[in-house]
Amino acid sequence: MEFRDLKKQYQVLKADIDDAMQKVAASGNYIMGGPVIELEEQLADYVGVKHCITCANGTDALTLALKSLGIGKGDAVFVPDFTFFASAEVVALEGATPVFVDVNPRTFNIDVVSLKEAIDAVENEGILKMKAIIAVDLFGLPADFIAVRKIAKQHGLYVIEDGAQGFGGRMAEGIACSLGDISTTSFFPAKPLGCYGDGGAVFTNNDEWADMIRSLRIHGKGRNKYDNVRIGMNSRIDTLQAAILQVKLNAFKEHELEAVNHVAAQYTRLINQALGNAITTPYISEGYMSSWAQYTLQLTDASQRMGIQTHMKETGIPTMIYYPTPMSMQTAFSSVHSYVDTPNAQKLSQCVLSLPMHPYLTDEDIQMIVDALVANIKTGK
Repeated sequence: MEFRDLKKQYQVLKADIDDAMQKVAASGNYIMGGPVIELEEQLADYVGVKHCITCANGTDALTLALKSLGIGKGDAVFVPDFTFFASAEVVALEGATPVFVDVNPRTFNIDVVSLKEAIDAVENEGILKMKAIIAVDLFGLPADFIAVRKIAKQHGLYVIEDGAQGFGGRMAEGIACSLGDISTTSFFPAKPLGCYGDGGAVFTNNDEWADMIRSLRIHGKGRNKYDNVRIGMNSRIDTLQAAILQVKLNAFKEHELEAVNHVAAQYTRLINQALGNAITTPYISEGYMSSWAQYTLQLTDASQRMGIQTHMKETGIPTMIYYPTPMSMQTAFSSVHSYVDTPNAQKLSQCVLSLPMHPYLTDEDIQMIVDALVANIKTGK
């Protein structure tokens, strides 16, 4: 069994993907070819924003967003403590300071109470200039952008949506990747919408930022690629990946997003039916929809998790831990000052476990996975 079965997805979409790849190969336009521009238009239309600018990967997308906002040395950017390393890495790479904030234990996303406390602590210290909040759509579920944007407005902060895992997720106010002042996503193969390599995108309604990012992604170009008006990057998605993403975007819209929500609903129903409150299944707030980058359980502790992982592996069922170490405890951030405690992030890192999740899991697959999980928990082996 595959944790995220990209082989099965390819077999289902093979005819269209092969055709798209062959057309690119025959065209000779391997960089910034027609499919790149078409994809950007299709993504912007789906998300509901004015501009989509593709780039080489999700980390670069965040970097481009930060650069377009002028974030750098002496600036504070508030980042959830429970997320993938890149969410804070990009802040440090720009010379700014990541300020780690706790997360809500039910949604895994940034906790607004902790955010307020962190803002007050930085403000009272008076050393850093507060610039932005990075709200992550962890595991496919949009963050509480209503509350985050309210806090940001009160303090004059930008809201950056890290939608690397969130593409396709929704809340009443809009679709993931449209919920920040500027938003980003990743097309890493295992993401809800993934290509066959690396890729990413930035989304915004701001014309000035969009123009800046289009320049920055191609070495800071001006009127043409040999007219460099600023120091930029080399960060473009290639034509082949764009063509693959066009096929996969259609499948995502037509059936994959609905399918992963079916899988998640089946998991939750069967696990709760068999185990009650013995473990915690994912929580989706009313008015929200997840794109289920991961289906993540909360277990009792690291010891129980290790036992379950071992048992599941023996039965041929892969599981993953996202994430075993909070950002504030990463070696690379050992010298970064902590403004608030993050007990939820620390607890989650010891008890989360993700089950296989993708659109092509059958009901039989789901039942087998749940049976193995339940058997292990009931026997304690």
